[in-house]
Amino acid sequence: MKFPRVTRRLLMLMAASGLLLSIPAATTAFASSATTGTGWIRLAHLSPNTPAVDVYLYSFGNSNAKIVLRHVAYGTVSGYETVAAGDYSVAMRAAGASASSSPVLSTGVTITADHAYTVAGMGPESGLRLAVLDDDLTTPSGMALVRVIQASLKEQVVKVAYGSTVLANSLSFANVSPYTPVSPGTQTVAVTASGAHANSSVTLAAGTVHTLVVLDSASGLEVVNLEDAAGSGKPPTVVHTGFGGTAPHGPASPLPWVALIASGLLLALTGVLSMRRRPQPRHGF
Repeated sequence: MKFPRVTRRLLMLMAASGLLLSIPAATTAFASSATTGTGWIRLAHLSPNTPAVDVYLYSFGNSNAKIVLRHVAYGTVSGYETVAAGDYSVAMRAAGASASSSPVLSTGVTITADHAYTVAGMGPESGLRLAVLDDDLTTPSGMALVRVIQASLKEQVVKVAYGSTVLANSLSFANVSPYTPVSPGTQTVAVTASGAHANSSVTLAAGTVHTLVVLDSASGLEVVNLEDAAGSGKPPTVVHTGFGGTAPHGPASPLPWVALIASGLLLALTGVLSMRRRPQPRHGF
């Protein structure tokens, strides 16, 4: 079936307008799916010979810091902060440096909904890097999970045991062991190295997840016990520290899309009217 020329043009213009109408709906759906849910992030300074730093967390495309930690010294680990799922960057600057100055280090991190992350400055000052660690939130039934971060520069290789369970054997400086399932209870965490050792009593409850950080201290080695999750599958403990920053932005204004759609419809109407005014050719017989 053939349509008159005017009708065909009208249908093409209507189809184009319909395509314009579908664009903002698709864009909104994509934006919603990309930012649905929340995750958790904590920030740490684990480089022994690096001076104190200021740490900034930025959401992607936003130059205003969402989280700022000021004068973060070696051995400092923040509590978890809840953030919207999405892409972020972490920047480290010398303590007291202007927020507009070039960072000493920066890295990107993608926060997935219901997941937790630790971003830590690790290594010696000459080889400082930002490591993004995935923090586990679930445990085998009736067990606890524990891993080790080796942040001692004085003793660059250590062995760490929880009771009779070896968590890390020959773990070198600026490295992280895998999570190990252990029986819950109170045990002695023993850290041994060629020139030093440290013992600490640690209690791990069933369903909890922990990170043990080996640090240099004035008296030798020190072990810090961090809780990654308070129960299997439960979010980590969140602190409300009043860090500076900006609130998450809502969806972009729909006005540009409205204007675009209106322009498309006006174009369609103008085309129809111009076709109606145009004289039709006469065909001879």
